[in-house]
Amino acid sequence: MKLEDIIKARRSIKRFKDIPVPLDIIRPLLETSTWAPNHKMTQPWRFVVVHGDSRQKLAEATRAFMAGKEKDPEKKKEAGQRGFNKLSGVPMFIAVIMEENPNLMVREEDYAATSALIQNFSLLAWEQGIGMIWETYGMIHSTEFREALGVKPGEKIVGSLHIGYPDMIPTPRSRKPLDQLLTIMD
Repeated sequence: MKLEDIIKARRSIKRFKDIPVPLDIIRPLLETSTWAPNHKMTQPWRFVVVHGDSRQKLAEATRAFMAGKEKDPEKKKEAGQRGFNKLSGVPMFIAVIMEENPNLMVREEDYAATSALIQNFSLLAWEQGIGMIWETYGMIHSTEFREALGVKPGEKIVGSLHIGYPDMIPTPRSRKPLDQLLTIMD
């Protein structure tokens, strides 16, 4: 497949087959992804891969977070279970964690570079028949979730990547025509 085709074919995947994703496939994809453009070569990223039985720890953190968010005491257990079910059905997670540089300009450049890294990973995974969705739900800021992943003070979770073999691939949605987006200054 040409890169253009991969970019246009890639979709955010929310439903996965119940098939484990081999770590030996993911490692080289992460390695290649780190070749994202990165001003000053700060390389501020690190990864936490959650797969196998360790997914339950993350699902339990999600249960606690979702139950804690629910105001109605009678609905807390149900809300927690929904959160648990959502995460326990994902074959693999990768938390992409970025060191937050105290210099705001460097931090913004690092965030952009980390986002480019995630896009690289997404395209490389798609090329291998692996789907993902890049999640940035409120839970990534919760103490339970951060502790479950070992996120340290001064670090930001840029994305919780849900990864697996697609069970359903959404149909493409149209994009705005370039003429609506392009200004050419002569």
